[in-house]
Amino acid sequence: MAVIKANSGDIRLLARLMRAEAEGEGEQGMMMVGNVGVNRILGNCLDFRDIRNMNQMVFQSPGGFEATQKGYFYQRARNADIRLAERVVNGERVWPASNALWFFRPAGDCPATWYNQQNTGRFKSHCFFTPSFDDCPSVF
Repeated sequence: MAVIKANSGDIRLLARLMRAEAEGEGEQGMMMVGNVGVNRILGNCLDFRDIRNMNQMVFQSPGGFEATQKGYFYQRARNADIRLAERVVNGERVWPASNALWFFRPAGDCPATWYNQQNTGRFKSHCFFTPSFDDCPSVF
C-alpha cells in the first residue's frame, strides 16, 4: 500500500530523480534517494513544510535536488527505475536513508551534523541526515 499519493506520472518523475541523483550507486543508492524524497512529502516539517506532492518535492526551490538542473534528469524513465520508485512509494525503506530528509556527497568524511541534523550513515558517496523525532515526527 502506498505511503503517499502517487499516480503513474509521479512514479516516473521519482524514478527519473532517483536515477539522476544516484545511478552510479546502484539500486540501493537509488532507493535511498527515493526514501529521502518520500520522507520530504510525508514530513511537512522544517525545510519541507507544505511539500505535499511529488512535483513540489522534486522541483522545490530553493532546497531541492541538483539533478533537476541537468539534462540527464529529463531522459525518459526506464522500467527498472520505475519498479524501484514503486517500491519506495509503497513504503520500502533502506537504511541509512529510512528517515532521512537530506543527503549530499562530501569531499571527505561525513560531518556529524549538517544544518543541525544528525548523520545517520553513509552509502558509497552519499551521507544521509535525519531530523529529530521532535522536529519531524511524520518521517518516523
